[in-house]
Amino acid sequence: MELMKLLKLIFAGFVAFSLMSGVAFADPVKGQKYYLKTMSKQTGLKGDKFAALHTQAEWKKLFENNGEGFIKEMSAKFPSLAEFFASDNFKNKIMEDLKDFCIHYASDSGNVPSC
Repeated sequence: MELMKLLKLIFAGFVAFSLMSGVAFADPVKGQKYYLKTMSKQTGLKGDKFAALHTQAEWKKLFENNGEGFIKEMSAKFPSLAEFFASDNFKNKIMEDLKDFCIHYASDSGNVPSC
């Protein structure tokens, strides 16, 4: 009986971990690194200036619906990045961390990145 309880507990923990793993590991520091590596040259903006383009609420709104608003706005502002924003690499690997970076260092956040 004890073995069954233990197996159920382990299974429940595994399910809970797998459900939250996608969003739980988004990271503003990682997002800052992605911004510096993939976007800063094309935007001509340091990370602090880029993140300060919007408030936290505005960034959250732009990143809704799989970043639809973000991709549309930033592709229009920075046409050289449009293809990058449409890529699976951006959508699947970079966007969540970039979102956290933008929200964490938004104009109304009180935080200032070191880039």
